[in-house]
Order: sequence, then structure tokens, then C-alpha cells
Amino acid sequence: MFEGSNVALVTPMHPDGRVDFDALDALVNWHIQAGTEGLVAVGTTGESATLSVDEHLEVIRRVIAVADQRVPVIAGTGANSTAEAIALTVEAGQAGAAGALVVTPYYNKPPQEGLYQHYWAVAEASSIPVILYNVPGRTGCDLLPETAVRLAAHPRIVALKEAVGDRERVETLRSRLPQPFVLLSGDDGTSADAMLAGFDGVISVTANVVPEQMRRLCDAARAGDVEATREADAPMVGLHSSLFLDPNPIPVKWALQQMGRIGGGIRLPLVRLQSQFETPVRTALVDAGALEH
Repeated sequence: MFEGSNVALVTPMHPDGRVDFDALDALVNWHIQAGTEGLVAVGTTGESATLSVDEHLEVIRRVIAVADQRVPVIAGTGANSTAEAIALTVEAGQAGAAGALVVTPYYNKPPQEGLYQHYWAVAEASSIPVILYNVPGRTGCDLLPETAVRLAAHPRIVALKEAVGDRERVETLRSRLPQPFVLLSGDDGTSADAMLAGFDGVISVTANVVPEQMRRLCDAARAGDVEATREADAPMVGLHSSLFLDPNPIPVKWALQQMGRIGGGIRLPLVRLQSQFETPVRTALVDAGALEH
């Protein structure tokens, strides 16, 4: 269900920070028309850290309603409080989400046993499949492969989004977590290599601006066509790096604004893209065919 090209959707906002639901609706329809296979609502890229609980759930419900079962909607429901992660996951299930993307608890740095118990508790309470999400560069803790293997024993823990773009980690996970357990790259710059090494897809920031190209990459990689995979990835290489020149989602929201897809709203403590990064991001957009010269 969660294989292929999944987009980590931004949450469009008005200049005053209110969620722009009209722009959100348009993004959802655009992605589905462009071949995106799954929508992730209110993950890191969706500014989950600055949305209220009510807003968080409202965005999830809106994406589900607009998608209208055309593609799966994965709800970001992670928190550094297990009780809060459970509550969000239960609500997402009741709203009709196809799955829950649960990031490792951030800031409090739980040990591996704490991570294990946290995820097990979330899965026990959930009515929908759970996707583990490991992004130590943002959370301060690393879900190790051996812990992921332990967690895969739970029938509702069905996938892992792995943002450690390390070849050894990729190979270890694929060898120790055989299909049908789904492995998704969370690092755009190494996603092609990860999929060629056996990962099943990607949850992508880059797909926000070039959804058709990301779908093409995923199709080629899943078919094992190395040449076609490299050809599809080449125009996006600049985006993979430039969209992280400032903390995500600052660059990707600026890029979508330049494309006329969303307005310029973003919530503090995030701010507008720094001026010195505008040229490299714009150049990457042009190179990828997302903007004209």
C-alpha cells in the first residue's frame, strides 16, 4: 500500500500563518493527477511542530476528504509523548487515514528499549498500520536496525521510513526486514540508491515540486532499471540538496511559492528563505523543469 512515490506534503499558509485550505486542496489534486502514489499529511514538512492539535487533525481530515480514496493518505502522528502519539494515531484512524507515520520521540532521547516500548504502545492502540520514522538528524535519537526488527513482529507495524542515507544501513535493513515489510527512503539524495538496493519507495520532500519526475524515478527503480533510474534522478540532484540549504520546509515552501502553487506563509520560529539561497534553489528548480528561466 505504501510503496512508490509518497510526498511529504507542505501545509500551505496565508501570510498571517493561518492554514490555506484552498491551496492545500489544489496541491492534493495536483499530486494525484501527477502520479504521486501516497500523501503524507502533517509530517515534518507539513510543520507538525507548530500546528495546534485541532489544526493538525483538521489538515489530516481535509487531505483525506479531498483525496477521496484515490490514493492512500498517511497521517503524521508522532510526538515525544507516547500518550500524545497514541491520541493522534487513534484520531487519524477514526478520520480514515490509511496509515500513521510516527517519528521517533524527539528531544528526550529515549534509549532503544524506550523506543521499542513507545512504538509497541502506539501500535497496540492503533486501528491502522503504523510506519516507523527514523530521522536522527532532527530528533536526536536513532532507531537502530535491531530495534526495527523487534518492532516488525507487531502485526500493525508494517513499514519504516529511514532517513539515514547510509548504504550499510540500507543493506542491513533490507536483509533483516524481508518483504512484505515496506522500507521507504526518507533521504531524497540517496533514495535512488536505496530503491535500487531493495527499498520499496520514498517519502519525499523533492516530490513536492516535481511529482511526475519522482514517480518516474520510483517506477524505474522498482523495475530494477539502473540506467532509467539514473536518468530520472539526474535532473533532480540539485533539488535534493538545495531544498535543505535552510531547514526543511523553508526552501520547499519558497520553491512552491515561486511556482505559484502556494503563498508565502510559514510559522515562527521558521522564517522566509535566506536571500543567499534563493539563486541556488531557483537554479535547481529550472534544471529540474519546475520553473522556466
